Amino acid sequence: MSNCGNRISFVIPCYHSALTVPGVVDEIERTMREMPGYESEIIMVNDGSGDDTWEVIQRLCREKDSRHGICFSANFGQHAALMAGIRKAAGDIIICLDDDGQTPADEAGKLIRAIEDGADAVYASYSHKQHSAFRNFGSRMNEKMCEIMLKKPKDLFVSSYFAMRRFVADEVLKYENSYPYLLGLVLRSTNRIVNVPVNHRMRTTGKSGYTIMKLLALWMNGFTAFSIKPLRIATGMGACFAILSFIYGLYTIVKKAINPAVPMGFSALMTAVIFFGGMLMLMVGLAGEYIGRTYISVNNAPQYVIRETTENVEQ
Repeated sequence: MSNCGNRISFVIPCYHSALTVPGVVDEIERTMREMPGYESEIIMVNDGSGDDTWEVIQRLCREKDSRHGICFSANFGQHAALMAGIRKAAGDIIICLDDDGQTPADEAGKLIRAIEDGADAVYASYSHKQHSAFRNFGSRMNEKMCEIMLKKPKDLFVSSYFAMRRFVADEVLKYENSYPYLLGLVLRSTNRIVNVPVNHRMRTTGKSGYTIMKLLALWMNGFTAFSIKPLRIATGMGACFAILSFIYGLYTIVKKAINPAVPMGFSALMTAVIFFGGMLMLMVGLAGEYIGRTYISVNNAPQYVIRETTENVEQ
């Protein structure tokens, strides 16, 4: 085993989780009491919740000094909340998990042992995810996207329950631009990433904060944040369509020369115009997405804005 230190930081991004986050905190602390060789801290990041999540976090932090709270001024997204929590974390190992209790905090020891056995990062894998069909479909799409765009190994399962060494966290924090995407940052920091099997629980209350628009935004972030493959795919598709159009044009000329009575085909022409016009708009929009993100980054748009913390330090 490699010596990773004995301080563990748990980072919990919180969104409308006033009813669930106290149970997650209690479970973490019960688990760590059964691992006496470690010290632990818990960082909870309120990502612009509209309920009383921040009030609950403040109450939890008043009870123990090892609990810390951060409150965003608006909803910046799960990955921005994770970045803020990791930036606050002081642990030798950082473990990130959900606020709804579906990620089993009582199995954190599995992630810690995998790190101590030599992994730089470890992701929990599930034999069966207790999500809706929509969320499971979104997860599969995200897996495929990561394989194609980010060169994620096919046998690596990624989830929102993961741990990393301190040096990986430090590398992740070097990314200061808008639109952070944690998996992309971890993959470019190390290739010593493993899975450990854990159980995935049913949601006991509330519903997922991920809507279809938020999932689409997350996928777009993964597409464009750490890879230019979408632009290369668009270029390749454009070249293929240009060649096909040229071949079809030659075919039309030859057919008309052989049989002048054959009609040119207005419907076929309009179909081709609409199809290629749509593809051009898609490719231009993709290029515009890259340009827009570059513009936002050049203007130093923040990853997040902190309204207050439980230490009463304005940032």
